[in-house]
Amino acid sequence: MSDEIVLGAPEVEPTEMASPVDAGVTPEEPTTTQPAAPEASSATPVAPPAKEEAMDEFERAMRALDMGARNEKSSQHLIVGEVISGTVMRVDREGALVDVGAKSEGIIRPDEISREPGANIEEIVHVGEVIRVYVMRTDDGDGRPELSKKRADFEQAWIKVEQAKETGEVISAFVQARVKGGLTVDLGIRGFVPASHVGNGNLKNNLEKYVGQSLPLKVIEVDKDRRKVVLSHRLAIQEEREAKSAATKASLAPEQIRTGVVRRIVPYGAFIDLGGVDGLLHITEMSWTRINDPKEVLREGQEIDVMVLGVDLSKDRVSLGLRQILPDPWTEVPSLYANGDVVMGKITRVGNYGAFVLIGGVEGIIPHSELPRHKASRGVVVPNSGDDVEVKILDLRPEERKMKLSMRALQVEEPPAPVEAAPASTQSAPAKETATTAGSGAKRARKDRDRDREQGEPYTRYVQEDEPRFTIGEAIAAAKRKSERRERRRQEEEPEDMEVDVDVEVEVEAVALEVANVEA
Repeated sequence: MSDEIVLGAPEVEPTEMASPVDAGVTPEEPTTTQPAAPEASSATPVAPPAKEEAMDEFERAMRALDMGARNEKSSQHLIVGEVISGTVMRVDREGALVDVGAKSEGIIRPDEISREPGANIEEIVHVGEVIRVYVMRTDDGDGRPELSKKRADFEQAWIKVEQAKETGEVISAFVQARVKGGLTVDLGIRGFVPASHVGNGNLKNNLEKYVGQSLPLKVIEVDKDRRKVVLSHRLAIQEEREAKSAATKASLAPEQIRTGVVRRIVPYGAFIDLGGVDGLLHITEMSWTRINDPKEVLREGQEIDVMVLGVDLSKDRVSLGLRQILPDPWTEVPSLYANGDVVMGKITRVGNYGAFVLIGGVEGIIPHSELPRHKASRGVVVPNSGDDVEVKILDLRPEERKMKLSMRALQVEEPPAPVEAAPASTQSAPAKETATTAGSGAKRARKDRDRDREQGEPYTRYVQEDEPRFTIGEAIAAAKRKSERRERRRQEEEPEDMEVDVDVEVEVEAVALEVANVEA
């Protein structure tokens, strides 16, 4: 037995497992058996191969056990459901390989990289990039951890949204679509913005214009179990405006030129956002000429420069002007026009007192008395808005911004053609027809004049006022009073002993009967 142990010692010594430290013996033990080694090898030549085979099996088992321990140790930090960081090592059409510090690189399948179907993997992740991944499985069957970037982004989005809800932080999100009742946004998770929380909260707001934009939002409700996130754009911009408003009010002063954005257009002007403070740009301050609709000059969202005309911060009122920073066309009028000039213009509007004409960026007026006359009826011919007309300048006063024009002054007065009377003796039938035709023409002219005069006169002239109406009772009472007055006068005129022959009651009944017949 001792011989076998001595014989096996030289064979074990070259192997890795036979070192003194690994075998657990002191260095003196091999020195006591070392001299007998040559003698034993010559005595039993068959033993070495069997012992080598046994030690090879033992070595393989130990190596496998050591490898398993090391694998177990390396994969201890991977936990299913955990979000960890990893470095992208390779990207191809089969997915991405990510080094997460395990025994082998983890795999991210193409459908676990992005929530967008058909997305290009190489545009989302790049080699060498550090990304966050979600551990789906520690071993996919091939010894590789199975990971997911899509789920990691999803979990991170929930964490971000919950933190924003707690802190009141304003976050940004991309508007995906317009849906019933509001907008859907992409936060890494699907969020919903009600229509009453979009813009200024006006339900008539056009929500389609927000699709494709990135909006600042505040989280107002989070329910992870129901996958529900509700946000508000109105509260976010309101908070932002309040922060800007204090700074703007502190520096706002009259006669400043400020840059603003047109927020809202109304029939009487437009509201301009100066940075947290809204100012009113009245329609009369938009241009040196008359404007019928502010939309002719401005549009919502347009950025313009305006002048501050007045500030009343106690009432949050700011008056703005646009024409003050535009060139005044009246300054050039004296060098371009003079009294007596004949120019072309366009009718802008017509009133009861005349018509306004736009000439070279300024407006002049044609009084009613200077409008053209109809040649036949001599009535006034009123032009229409938008007509191009030729006018004569009668009175030009640039310092007062006034220009008086005339169309009648350019109208040529045609004298009436003289009518030669034929001698009575030689007057024939054709001459009588001519006279009849002339007479009928004059009659038509009179009719035309009468018609024009009637059109200019008020209609109430021909309306007869209704006579006052009375009831039967009122008529009877009036008849009684009349009879009593007549009776008193008669008594005053006649002696006292004269009897009254008039029966008042009979007369009253007669009057009542007469009134009833009239009303019937």
